[in-house]
Amino acid sequence: MNWNKLTKSGHEEIIVWAETQPWAKAMADCKQDAQWHAEGDVWTHTKMVCDQLTQLEEWNSLDEADQRTLLLTALFHDAAKPLTTILDPETGQIRSPKHAVRGEHLVRGVLRNMECPLGERERVCELVRYHGRPVFLTERDNPVGEVVRMSWLTDNRLLYLFALADARGRHTDSTCRSEDNLHCYKMLAVENQCFYARYPFATDHARLEYFRQAEPNLRYVPHENFSCTVTMMCGLPGSGKDTWLAKHRPELPVVSLDNIRTEMRVEPTDDQGKVIQVATERCRQHLRDGISFAFNATNVVRQTRTRWTGLFSDYNAQIVLVYLEPPMHLLLKQNRERSKSVPESVIKRLAAKAEPPSLLEGHRVVFG
Repeated sequence: MNWNKLTKSGHEEIIVWAETQPWAKAMADCKQDAQWHAEGDVWTHTKMVCDQLTQLEEWNSLDEADQRTLLLTALFHDAAKPLTTILDPETGQIRSPKHAVRGEHLVRGVLRNMECPLGERERVCELVRYHGRPVFLTERDNPVGEVVRMSWLTDNRLLYLFALADARGRHTDSTCRSEDNLHCYKMLAVENQCFYARYPFATDHARLEYFRQAEPNLRYVPHENFSCTVTMMCGLPGSGKDTWLAKHRPELPVVSLDNIRTEMRVEPTDDQGKVIQVATERCRQHLRDGISFAFNATNVVRQTRTRWTGLFSDYNAQIVLVYLEPPMHLLLKQNRERSKSVPESVIKRLAAKAEPPSLLEGHRVVFG
């Protein structure tokens, strides 16, 4: 099924389609701990959650896009349990550590192959990744910080509605406690103006500094006096980063890992230590001189980006992240037309790990 066909299909049709997919068949063969899931396997729970979604009081007031987002979240929220489920040798309990993180990558790959639009795809990915957070709100050291943070990582309203269906779509004695926690989550988000929208920080810099602090203060508004602006390109090889810079930021000097590799005659498969060292020093020189510039590399993994954005913020730079991701067939075509193409197997391996940037990472994020 492609994305256009899926958007024209009813909920029952989508579930019937999902049941034929390998990730759903794997869920049907994956058992769960009876304490939390007495209904049995993961696919049984998944179908129960889909059913509970349509029974929510708010369901009929949602538009088609929101309903589709929630249905896809239900189908994929536990899809990585077959990849992560283990039997704890000490307790005898069945656990699935980090299944939500693995699930985010799984659903991103499936929806990418269906050519789902980037915005819709990432809404589902975000909800899959964070679907388990609301029920544990009372265990957080900073509950207010939790709802504020979630409002910038996903949609709190949809997150709450999905968590409610997830709690009801199972056989367990803990449903009432779970729902009490979820109602606390909603009330706290409403009280802090971040249930229906993102928390309203005074400035972009206030938002970024809040998420960087070990002991954040929502009322703190830092002084803005940026030394320069760094435009940080993010995207798979062949996504068009050079073209975007030439069109939208032609005046900027560029620190490019590809160009440095060419200068140093280092292959992408070689040790990249010296390349990173040279790139870091060139970035530092621009930052010391207060010169705005572009940093061009794949930067598709959050952990990699964090090392660079940390450097930029140390010099008080304004950070703009630009993420490019054309449809895969177009990206592969553009890659083949490059003077130095990257093996398609490498691109697909990078795509499987890719994490589009969020507004917790920079002052602005541009999707192209």
